[in-house]
Amino acid sequence: MIYHLIQYLAQAGVDFPGMGLMNYLSFRAMMAAVTAVLTSLFAGKRIINWLRSKQIGETVRDLGLEGQIQKKGTPTMGGIIIILSIMTGVLLFCDLGNIYVKLLIVSTLWCGAIGFTDDYIKVFRHRKEGLSEKAKLLGQIGLGLVVGLTVWMSPDIVVRKNVEAPKEQQEVTESRYVKEDAVKNTTTTIPFVKNHEFDYKWLSPFKGVWGWYAKWAIYVLMIVLVITACSNGTNLTDGLDGLAAGTSAVVGVVLGILAWLGGNLIDSHYLNIMYIPGSGEIAIFMSAFVGALIGFLWYNSFPAQVFMGDTGSLTIGGIIGVSAVLMRKELLIPLLCGVFFVESVSVLAQRFYFRYTKKRYGQGKRIWSMTPLHHHYQDKPAPEGSVIFPKPVPAQHEAKITVRFWIIGIILAVSTLALLKIR
Repeated sequence: MIYHLIQYLAQAGVDFPGMGLMNYLSFRAMMAAVTAVLTSLFAGKRIINWLRSKQIGETVRDLGLEGQIQKKGTPTMGGIIIILSIMTGVLLFCDLGNIYVKLLIVSTLWCGAIGFTDDYIKVFRHRKEGLSEKAKLLGQIGLGLVVGLTVWMSPDIVVRKNVEAPKEQQEVTESRYVKEDAVKNTTTTIPFVKNHEFDYKWLSPFKGVWGWYAKWAIYVLMIVLVITACSNGTNLTDGLDGLAAGTSAVVGVVLGILAWLGGNLIDSHYLNIMYIPGSGEIAIFMSAFVGALIGFLWYNSFPAQVFMGDTGSLTIGGIIGVSAVLMRKELLIPLLCGVFFVESVSVLAQRFYFRYTKKRYGQGKRIWSMTPLHHHYQDKPAPEGSVIFPKPVPAQHEAKITVRFWIIGIILAVSTLALLKIR
């Protein structure tokens, strides 16, 4: 709103020192991040006290993990803090007419509504299973279809490849530039190849008109898959104090950098990557996203004063998935979000292997002592021969596990950025 107010005053002929700063993505990104952090810090305490007064506490199922029972009664639904902080920074400093910002706002509120419904059922209806997996999945698929069809249909979502910045714009450092020669296509970013590009039309079995519809259908299905997987992956990772929030903040930083580069005429040309007009606004949204998570960590770091619940975890994953799709970076997700990816795979593999061995041998066996994977390191060493990968070390404190997962996330984040120069 501040951004639009300044633009209105400029058009009305009003001029005062500092107005021009709002034309710079860098300034607005920093202000959005600071605003989100401060909102988390100041509003967070009040929200936590309100949740505590309403006895909105976590219900803990005893799995024999160290320190688990002590978490009982800790306020949950703290994702409200994250959503409020993100929206405050975004509404104040983003261009709200930008199609990418609109989609990210819709995604934030959509996933937040799914997560809030799940937490509400758990806390107020006292049904520990919460919203059914089928209902969650339908909600996530619905969001994926909305985003996918918008990417397909909207004339504002276009791509320019290998753009060379005109000489008269060599001093320009911000995005917001030309849409001439921009096209709608199903091209995305892929590492290790010369032009960093992969077109989904190569997967289409048809040519001509049917091929055109087929490639967009494949692309939309891919978008649905990415958004659903990211949302669920973050949800599974949310099991230790600060784990999901800290790891997601690292991912958010990288996505913000990629949005900045892809939305900047000169930088995209230098790196030989797709120039996506208007996508620089995603960098401001991701700045608010990272700021909100950092502020939330003030209360969520060990020992946690509040848990984000599904209200937060589903929202975080949805934002990550949608932003990656809008920047055409969804194929980098398995590396960038490697922690979430491995956590999800560990759960799926454990379930499949247990059911398979139970059906074949009459007794289910496990790959790890417990999943998601972070609980494997937190759990006590399993009896010899009961799991495929027993822990070679004693049970670890959850704070140590969290920090080590953060370190792994940072390594993966740096590796993702390095791919921009590897062809």
